[in-house]
Amino acid sequence: MSNIETKVEQLVTEILKNHSEIELVDVEYVKERDWYLRIYIDKSGGIGLDDCQKFSEEFGKVLDREAVINGSYILEVSSPGLDRLLKKERDFVRERGKKVDVTFYAPFNGKKQIIGVLTGFDGTTLTLDDIDLIPMDKVASVRLHIDF
Repeated sequence: MSNIETKVEQLVTEILKNHSEIELVDVEYVKERDWYLRIYIDKSGGIGLDDCQKFSEEFGKVLDREAVINGSYILEVSSPGLDRLLKKERDFVRERGKKVDVTFYAPFNGKKQIIGVLTGFDGTTLTLDDIDLIPMDKVASVRLHIDF
């Protein structure tokens, strides 16, 4: 994680102490056409547009005061979405028992992507209902699965 992402995560965590119902899911600082600072938040029952707007306004003031980022950027505050990306240990713990999509950097057991129920995670390996011990260094991403 970049220094900017780390500093932003610390500031967001501090602000969320006053909003106990809201959880920080992720922070991204990425260059696309412009620089984007994306903050993903959630709460039980789901995060709404009003929640994102209020947090964005409050956090925008903190960012301006703390001068974490030099130069221009676009601040986006949003929900992680139904197909949220699982990155941190707490994500894997919270979503245990749910169906996930696992994408690999290169084919693993002959497949580039698998779908299964998340049954375990120890930081270095992932376990799905029918596949034991998938090394995380082979995994490009893990997302919640959406059945259509």
